[in-house]
Amino acid sequence: MVDELRQTLEHVGERFNLGEYEIDAYLAVLEHGELTASEIADSTDIPQPRVYDTVRSLADRGLVELRESRPMKIVAVNPEDSFGDIQASFAEMVSELEARYTAPTRDTEAVSLVKSRSTILRYIEEIITTAEYEIALSLTPDLLRRFAPQLREKTADGVTIELLVTPASRAPDPAEFDYLSVATIARARRGITTPVLAVADGEYSIYATQDALRDDQDRYGVIFNRSALGFLVSGFFGTVLWTTAETLAADGRDRPFPRRYASIRRAVKDIRELGGEFYATVEGRNIETGNSIVIQGKVVDVAFEDTEEVASFTVETPDGPVEIGGLVAALEDIESREIRIGRNEPPGQIDN
Repeated sequence: MVDELRQTLEHVGERFNLGEYEIDAYLAVLEHGELTASEIADSTDIPQPRVYDTVRSLADRGLVELRESRPMKIVAVNPEDSFGDIQASFAEMVSELEARYTAPTRDTEAVSLVKSRSTILRYIEEIITTAEYEIALSLTPDLLRRFAPQLREKTADGVTIELLVTPASRAPDPAEFDYLSVATIARARRGITTPVLAVADGEYSIYATQDALRDDQDRYGVIFNRSALGFLVSGFFGTVLWTTAETLAADGRDRPFPRRYASIRRAVKDIRELGGEFYATVEGRNIETGNSIVIQGKVVDVAFEDTEEVASFTVETPDGPVEIGGLVAALEDIESREIRIGRNEPPGQIDN
C-alpha cells in the first residue's frame, strides 16, 4: 500500500508541479486551442527566451502537444485526457494521506528558509489571517487577486493595511478594482525586482523574490516567525519600497480612534496628517537600561522626514517629556513595541 501511495504521489506531482510561467502558458493554449511560441509570449508575461523551455515542460507532462513545424505549434490537449488517469486515485490518495498526517507544532525557529511556491503562498495567507491590527504587503497583481477575500475580511475588521502592488504596469486599474476594500492605502511600484513580502503587526513576516513564486528553481523565501527581527522586513518595506511607489488609493481619515500601530512611521504620519490633539500609550523599553516600560500622555511634538527615514514623537508625562522612537531606536528615549493613539485620553491602559 505504501508503494502504491508513493507511486500515486509521484504521478500527481509530475502533473501539478507547475511554475507561474507554465500555468500562464497552459491556460493561454487551452483558451486558444493552438498557439505559436511568439503568440504565447505576446499573450502572457513570459519572456520570449523562456517560452520554449516552458512549453516543452508542459509537453513532458502530457498537457500540450508540440508540432514541429515552422513555426512550432503548441496544441492543447483535452484536460480529460491529461488528468483523467489521476482523478480516480486522487480522492483515495488524499484520504490515505490524511490518515497518516500528524499536525506539526508551528512554533518553529525565529528565522527559517522555505522553498517552493506553495509553501510561500501558505505563509503569506497565514500572515494575513493572523494579523490583529496592522499589515504591510507587497504583492504581484496575481497574488492580490488570490488574497483579496482575506484582505477584504481584515479591512472590514478594522485592520490597517498598507498594500504595494508590483509591477505597476500590471496593477489593476483603480477605476475597475476597489483597492479600498482590501487596503487602507494602496500604492504601485515599477519593476519585477520588487520583492513579495508580508508583515503582520510588525513581527510575523515573510520576504521572497518574485522569481521564487514564478518557478521552482533554487530560490527561497525567508520567514521571521513572530520574531522581533520582523522589523527588518517592515523597515525595508517602509523606507525602500513604500517611498518609491505611486499612490493608487487612500482612505485612512475616517477610521475611528483609538488605533494600534506596530510601525511608528504609520503612527506619526496619522498624527501629522489628521491634526488636532492626540494622546498615546506606548509599550516599549528604555534604550539605556533595556527595561520594559509603558509611557502614557499627550503627544506634544512629532519629527518626520518625507523620506520616512526619521519618525518619532514626544509624549508629555508627569516626569517630563519622553521621546518615542521605533524599533532599535538610539536617539530617542524609548524603543516602542506597540503604540496606541487616541483623541481624548491615553487609550488602551496597558498593565506593566
